Amino acid sequence: MSGFSFRCLTFMLFIAFLVWSSSFHTCIARRGKHWRESRGNSASLAKKKGKNQGNSHQKHHNGASKPKPPPQKAPSLPPPPKEDAPAPSPPQKSSTTFNVLDFGAKGDGKSDDTKAFQAAWAEACKVAASTMIVPAEYVFLVGPISFSGPYCQANIVFQLDGTIIAPTNSNVWGRGLFQWLEFTKLVGITIQGDGTIDGSGSVWWQDYPFEDPIDNESEFIVPLNNTAQQHPPMPIRSELSGKMPSIKPTALRFYGSFNVTVTGITIQNSPQCHLKFDNCIGVVVHDMRTSSPGDSPNTDGIHLQNSKDVLIHSTDLACGDDCVSIQTGCSNVYIHNVNCGPGHGISIGGLGKDNTKACVSNITVRDVVIHGTMTGVRIKTWQGGSGSVQGVLFSNIQVSEVQLPIVIDQFYCDKSICKNQTSAVALSGITYEKIRGTYTVKPVHFACSDALPCMDVSLTTIELQPLKEQYHLYDPFCWQTFGELNTPTKPPISCLQIGKPSSNRPQSDHDTC
Repeated sequence: MSGFSFRCLTFMLFIAFLVWSSSFHTCIARRGKHWRESRGNSASLAKKKGKNQGNSHQKHHNGASKPKPPPQKAPSLPPPPKEDAPAPSPPQKSSTTFNVLDFGAKGDGKSDDTKAFQAAWAEACKVAASTMIVPAEYVFLVGPISFSGPYCQANIVFQLDGTIIAPTNSNVWGRGLFQWLEFTKLVGITIQGDGTIDGSGSVWWQDYPFEDPIDNESEFIVPLNNTAQQHPPMPIRSELSGKMPSIKPTALRFYGSFNVTVTGITIQNSPQCHLKFDNCIGVVVHDMRTSSPGDSPNTDGIHLQNSKDVLIHSTDLACGDDCVSIQTGCSNVYIHNVNCGPGHGISIGGLGKDNTKACVSNITVRDVVIHGTMTGVRIKTWQGGSGSVQGVLFSNIQVSEVQLPIVIDQFYCDKSICKNQTSAVALSGITYEKIRGTYTVKPVHFACSDALPCMDVSLTTIELQPLKEQYHLYDPFCWQTFGELNTPTKPPISCLQIGKPSSNRPQSDHDTC
């Protein structure tokens, strides 16, 4: 190759090298620009995540990734500006409280609120330990109604602070009903409060004494002037001048229920019995009152029948018949700290009517004040009955102006004539102790059956003083009564026969309970 050719080839290679070198630097510069932009974006992202995150340059500089710290909570944002809030809704009523006003009751004493009471009860019945409220300062006119189980939940409270009155329109009662307000087949039912149940009884009493039975002991009460006792005229007849039915309702009755409590309330002017318990177990009555005139017929205060485990205390009973009446099927009854009067005292019976069998046992009446009544503590049975009364204690009874303080009458009769019969309810184990006070007719009247004398009648600390007012006074009377005198009595009760009857027949199936 010539020297010229070699120089040309060398020059061309040099030019080619320069062109290639220029392209190489351009490529490197573009690549570096892209790398710097990537790092710049990463650094900006790191700054947005917060200082604690570090940056990409530090990570690459250290050569290894550090563990990431836990993410920080975003700062709480201030609340948005308040707008006009809607008015708060009224507080929701408890699902266990049912006020009769919420079910349409008017409480004006004129509108019929019976359906509202039924509706409130229907809801309360579904909820255990619910409360049905009859509020204060209202008067509710309510017709005959039954608050019934047996499918109601347990432990319902009937909170009575207002007044419930009975209708006086005879059409409401049809041919007559035995109860006005009735609670049946419930468990743990309580009626409490400061309210009143008013039976509007005066419209029912006006036919007395033409249709009602009379109390047998009234035959012993002879005025000094030998004239019959006068009854005051009764009020005008009921609405629409209609005659009320001859069957008169009890104001408040419980039937077939367990663990019943009545406290605080007043029951007044009942057509017949004020408060009745029938076939109930576990009854507590305390701090309540009944109130009706002393001449209102057959208006027992509390009537017990076929009921067991009964406690009555701290109660005021004013009525026209027995303050407490204990009928067949009752046992384990404890009555104490009760005020009785007016009325006919505290009575067991009448038992054995219409040849029926009666069984009463374990009855205690103590720490009781009886004032202005016809009888004090009494046991009364009909001729022809069967069964027994046993285990009875009357203790610490204070009587004041009581006509007949201590009575056993096995010839009881509430009609003008009763047939003589030999069979009788057997009486035994009757104890009287600490009976003190004043009487106006006769201190003791024991009239027992000829065929089945009274046995184990015990008298201790009987101190009764006569108070001559308007009646003839009589000495103590005993017939076929056997027992013991543990202390001297005032006046002397010498008619009581000590020991047991010589011809005492053994107890038969006729007598046992």
